[in-house]
Amino acid sequence: MIAPKQNLDPVDCLLRNAELRDQLDPLLDESIDIVDTGRMSTVHENDFLESMLAWERAPMLPIGEWFDPKLTLPEPDGLEPDEIAQLLTQTVEALFTKNVVLDFTDHLTDRQLYTLIARDILPAFEKKLDRQGTYLHWDCANLGEDPEAWLRYYASEDERQMWQEETGEDLPPASEAPFVRKLPKAPM
Repeated sequence: MIAPKQNLDPVDCLLRNAELRDQLDPLLDESIDIVDTGRMSTVHENDFLESMLAWERAPMLPIGEWFDPKLTLPEPDGLEPDEIAQLLTQTVEALFTKNVVLDFTDHLTDRQLYTLIARDILPAFEKKLDRQGTYLHWDCANLGEDPEAWLRYYASEDERQMWQEETGEDLPPASEAPFVRKLPKAPM
């Protein structure tokens, strides 16, 4: 969440709150009731409501189309390792300019990560939020589909134990990720 301005006039904050609630009213159901005004200042509530309104109004586009011109990458199969490394660096930096953050990448080779970006991330339809401090985190360990990479390379011992207790399945051995990178980071 973006740090709200603390020195706003209380009347202006209340007026802005009413305006935001009016704009959100036709878009929402009872989920607006999750805002606990007793625990949240009006300034923070307004920030939360603004983020909800931005989400509702954001267009859903393939990530590659968030760029002008559209971000496309050459097929990875014909590229040399040094070309992959250079394009990967440029692409990760470009994605970060649009607040797209790649998480859990250190188990992938440069070619694997490049291929994931070219074939999965750039064509993926996502909400394009142009709101400072709002990031799209892309889980490159595919936690939802196959938890092995996350369990092997990224999960804490407590997370590994909880997963084993919940699923009853055997854990893969914990290992150090083989391709440690310093990619741009952002808060969740």
